[in-house]
Amino acid sequence: MSADLDHIRNVMAEADCLFDESQVEAAIGKVAEAITADLADRNPVMFCVMNGGLIFAGKLATKLNFPLEMSYLHATRYRNQTTGGELFWKAKPEISFIDRDVLIVDDILDEGHTLNAIIEFCKHAGAKAVHTAVLIDKDHDRKAVPGLKATYSGLSCIDRYIFGYGMDYKGYWRNAPGIYAVKGL
Repeated sequence: MSADLDHIRNVMAEADCLFDESQVEAAIGKVAEAITADLADRNPVMFCVMNGGLIFAGKLATKLNFPLEMSYLHATRYRNQTTGGELFWKAKPEISFIDRDVLIVDDILDEGHTLNAIIEFCKHAGAKAVHTAVLIDKDHDRKAVPGLKATYSGLSCIDRYIFGYGMDYKGYWRNAPGIYAVKGL
């Protein structure tokens, strides 16, 4: 079943821009500086969490001027819906990270169920250390693990349904050049 494109276009037309492209790019630069300071000499493996982390990971990677291996993993709770459900693994990491630092790059830390499950997976599979980088840390008290924080976070955001820079609205607008909040959500 295809989406109602008029509705999808209307969501963007009515959305509130929370962070424009220049603000997001500046935040990515600051995250890259912090990661470089911490991990440049540790031979990390960087895993992009698909699909949401794709844009952030790609932009971030070009600012990390040190040797690292890159791959992806795909775990989701949303499956193109606006509310999360059970964790579903579409692709587990293929590069060995045993006894290595792992950097997990994702779009958002909302409640953190997905990110927490990925962190635990990497720890149990032999990572020396697990670091996380998210573009957005949503500001609320519903984290999966109380006090769950990303190692590196670009921007803090109000508790609304957001899209852009990898985050989607029903599978669309991951390509929006900023961070937008859906009107009424």
